[in-house]
Amino acid sequence: MADPNTIYKITILAMLEKVDFPLSNTQISNFFLEQNYTDYFTVQQMINELLDSDLIRFQSTHNNTQYYVTAPGKETLKFFEDKITPAIEHDIISYFEKNKMSLKDENSVIADFYKATYSGFDVRCQLKENNLSVIDLTLHVQTKAQAQAICTNWQKQNLNIYTYLMDLLIQ
Repeated sequence: MADPNTIYKITILAMLEKVDFPLSNTQISNFFLEQNYTDYFTVQQMINELLDSDLIRFQSTHNNTQYYVTAPGKETLKFFEDKITPAIEHDIISYFEKNKMSLKDENSVIADFYKATYSGFDVRCQLKENNLSVIDLTLHVQTKAQAQAICTNWQKQNLNIYTYLMDLLIQ
């Protein structure tokens, strides 16, 4: 039998390979915690080891980190996928069937901010569908508090904002 940490890593790779969108740290961790496979800290250690080995990569915003499997990660998965038991495979599939729409929705709304070149902050708000940008809006604000408020409100109201803008623009 394979080392549990190896199985955890292969499970993470399998999860990332099975979906056509990135998974967040929380989404990966929740799978392991809901299945009572291991604890949060072990999952974080496995994610870090996969990152260190370049088997996965990440993209971070101010409030979220999303993970993608890399080409070497896909090759590694092919080599070790027999280490994933049918029970684990079933758990992964069930988790995605139960949560796929909410997982996808969580990762399709992106809001981040960064210090502007001269003054203030630029806030980038995106709404994606099938990895294509439906809206990509950048706003300039003067304070970090304003930037954070826009990011928070974009997460909550992106569909209302998108619908409002589309209605105004295509009249």
